[in-house]
Amino acid sequence: MEKKITIAIVAIVIIVLVGAILWATLAQNQQPAQTAQQKVTLTETGSTLLYPVFNVWAGNYTNATITTQATGSGTGISSAIKGTVIIGASDAFMPDSLVQKYPWMLNIPILISGQYVAYNIPGLNSIHLVLSGPVLAGIYNNTIQYWDDPKIKALNPNVTLPHERIIPVYRSDGSGDTNMFTLYLSRSCEWWNKTVGYGTNVNWPTNPAAHGATGNAGIISFLNATPYSIGYVALTYQKDIQKNNLGYAALINRDGYAVLPSKETIMNAASVYLNQIPPDGRINIAFAPGSNSYPIATFEYVIVNKTQSSQQVANALKEFLLWAVSPNGGSSPQFLDQFNLVPLPSNVVNNVVVPLINKIGGP
Repeated sequence: MEKKITIAIVAIVIIVLVGAILWATLAQNQQPAQTAQQKVTLTETGSTLLYPVFNVWAGNYTNATITTQATGSGTGISSAIKGTVIIGASDAFMPDSLVQKYPWMLNIPILISGQYVAYNIPGLNSIHLVLSGPVLAGIYNNTIQYWDDPKIKALNPNVTLPHERIIPVYRSDGSGDTNMFTLYLSRSCEWWNKTVGYGTNVNWPTNPAAHGATGNAGIISFLNATPYSIGYVALTYQKDIQKNNLGYAALINRDGYAVLPSKETIMNAASVYLNQIPPDGRINIAFAPGSNSYPIATFEYVIVNKTQSSQQVANALKEFLLWAVSPNGGSSPQFLDQFNLVPLPSNVVNNVVVPLINKIGGP
């Protein structure tokens, strides 16, 4: 009897072991299928203006993993071209020279934004000084050196300005913010247009008082630490401007009006050009006409290769970009309002953005 029981126990043990081996083998065979179903990772780098919203998107978008870095628009464009990232974020589209060299790259509008001209003038940061393109050009080219210069006083007749040296700060990295700022100067000041021009990098005029800083965070840090300084900062850094009690200017627009930056005045500027956007999506909207148009406004871009490494990656990228421009997705008020970003109007999304996104495919 004991022998039969022993044999039965051994048989049960063998059955359990065989079952365990079969289950392990089955699980191992299924592992590649699970891996294949893992989320696609979409890598992004570039615009420090867009970084705050990409960071929020990354934490809320669930159909792919989004990684984001604030490296400047110039790096965003070059990294997308090199293929070291999937998405290059930029406040400036690729210039004609790069488009001709890399015709497979797409410049897809994704949002509308603008820029502060911010300053740190003790005692005056609660006042919105009025500044113009020619005055800002003079500050940066060292022909306007003091805050009480007659050209600044003429724009601010009721403000007591200090006789203190103006310390301008500019972006030392390749920056779409630099493109926005210098485009405004180029369109409003003939001298600047002829001698300096605009771009993500420019040859800044010689000015012993000027300093360079990296990223919007670097500009804000410099302004905060340096009394009587002035620089340009993306509107997405509104909370940092407020936290550091920095002032910001009302700027003279094309029609001669002093206008403060806001979602409304930026949209006013963009609305002038909404029916003029070419099929490739590239258009400048700075220094727009209109009594209430803010003069430093821009379309924000993602720079992507139309041919992705696989169809799976292409599908994930297209799905994310469609979500990003959707009023029910990334362009909803819950994401954009906190950064003063303006969503693209539906006609721009349907007529320009969706056709560009649909060009994305696999090998």
